[in-house]
Order: sequence, then structure tokens, then C-alpha cells
Amino acid sequence: MNLPRNVFWFEVLLYSSLTLDALSVALADRTPTEARTEQMITGDTLIAGVMILVLMYFVWLAAQRRKNWPRWALVAALVLSVISLVQVIGDLGLELDSGIEVVSCIVTTAGLYFSFTGDAQGWFNA
Repeated sequence: MNLPRNVFWFEVLLYSSLTLDALSVALADRTPTEARTEQMITGDTLIAGVMILVLMYFVWLAAQRRKNWPRWALVAALVLSVISLVQVIGDLGLELDSGIEVVSCIVTTAGLYFSFTGDAQGWFNA
């Protein structure tokens, strides 16, 4: 069966968003401070990389294997990302990496919208 158009856009937009997330991680400030050591920064970077890979797997499961639960996990990840982003912008203001994250959240929202509308309905199994 051919991939529905809305599922195609879901997949393209979510992979684009994850690419932006990887760019944001690469551009994040890694200057050690008293509160954040080099080891903490390295750990945070590795965790972010692993999370991006896990979310890529979720996109693949949803779009190609027609699984429904990864879409909901992606929705939950988006909600947590927005909450975290609001806190970061509140503390540090809008910086380059957080600006990229804002765009990433918008792209993710659009992709998830496509996954729940149009010809995507009925594509995902329970």
C-alpha cells in the first residue's frame, strides 16, 4: 500500500524537526561553569543524541510500520519540549539554539497535525 500524503508530510516534517534538534544540540553553549562541569555537559549532549535517535525510530515506527503508540509518544515529547523551552527562554532569553528549538517545535506540531488529519486517519494501527 502506498504511503498516504499526510503520513508522508508527517514523516518529512518530523525528520526535519529532529535534524533541527541535532543542529541545536551542536550549537548549544558548552562553556563549563561552576554549576556545569565538562562531564555534565558531555553527558547532556550524549543524552540529547540518544533521544534524537529514539525519536527517529518512533517516527519510522509510526510512518512505515503503521504503529499508533509512537505518535502519542511524539506528542508527549513535544509537550515536554515546549515546557522545557519555555523555562529555558524564561531563564536565559532567546539564544540561537533556543531559537532553533522554537522552529523545531513549530515544525513538529505541523507534522503531528498531518498525522491526525486527512488521509492519515485509519493508517495507524493500535
